Amino acid sequence: MEITVVYDNNAGRGLGKGWGFSCSIETDEQKILFDTGWDGGLLLENMAALGIDIKEYDILLLSHQHWDHIGGLPTVLNANPNIEVYALASFSKKLKNEIQKRAKLNEINGMCKIAEGVYSTGELGDSIKEQALLLDTDKGVYIISGCAHPGLPAIIEVASSIGNVRGIIGGLHDCQDIEAMQDLELIGAGHCTSNIDAIKEKYKKSYVHIEAGYRITI
Repeated sequence: MEITVVYDNNAGRGLGKGWGFSCSIETDEQKILFDTGWDGGLLLENMAALGIDIKEYDILLLSHQHWDHIGGLPTVLNANPNIEVYALASFSKKLKNEIQKRAKLNEINGMCKIAEGVYSTGELGDSIKEQALLLDTDKGVYIISGCAHPGLPAIIEVASSIGNVRGIIGGLHDCQDIEAMQDLELIGAGHCTSNIDAIKEKYKKSYVHIEAGYRITI
């Protein structure tokens, strides 16, 4: 599987940056877009600059209903009306209705399989509902996180049900559960992570800087 960050607060040379997060996941069978960032135009510009064609994508998974993760949704659906959307059943009725006008909507409650080797944690959290994406590889399980509002321990607990958790990429918000990362070999903390310095200091060998343009094969 190949993971490419296509939208983040930071960006590599020749790419735009903006508040929010989005990444591309390419498997042998599917192309999946996780979140859209806030600015759909910027998202598509970054994808084009990275040689990624949104029209080739099969699935769009939305982690949670915050503007910096779904702002680019209309642009994506206009560019690729054939993409299937996976969103939490708890999304507002109005938003779900708007999505259904343009695309097939799959509503997520509990943990489920999205594609071969790709799973949703299902709806997690209390005040803020969120789902993370789980990638089951030969090397172990990797988590793609929008903001990790439900807390890293809760996400890792679900991910552990399908295998040994090896890494995480995405936003970790104000995560204070740094000890929960001790067994991870890859910590790609970006977007809204407020304590990156502490994570980087504690996990010097595991921490990697991510930004729009960051790409890894797992």
